[in-house]
Amino acid sequence: MRLQDILSLTQAQFFGLDPAPAVVNREVRLGFGADLMSDVLRYDVAQGLMITGLVNPQIVRTAEMADAAAILIVRGKIPPPETNDLAGRVGIPIMGTEMSMFEACGRLYQAGLPPARRQDEVG
Repeated sequence: MRLQDILSLTQAQFFGLDPAPAVVNREVRLGFGADLMSDVLRYDVAQGLMITGLVNPQIVRTAEMADAAAILIVRGKIPPPETNDLAGRVGIPIMGTEMSMFEACGRLYQAGLPPARRQDEVG
């Protein structure tokens, strides 16, 4: 699934500057929703979409460590400038939606985005 599909399904928008076409067409291979960043690191979210309600710079650092393709912030929250700046520096796009995490995850799963698997189940 491409980021443009995720934007459409979740009625989301990019934060910061308008992204380049390559970013909008970036492919994500799976999704994972969590507000505990330690949970994110227990799962294989490489080239996936990290869905969270947090907005602090730690979400970008976690996504970077996990090799996530993008971040979707739920519940209408807006990241502070330092989070957007860090995301721009490391090349991880951040999007935001008014939807709850439950609804955003449900719509993406229903549209065919597979869930992440625990690191110890990947093989």
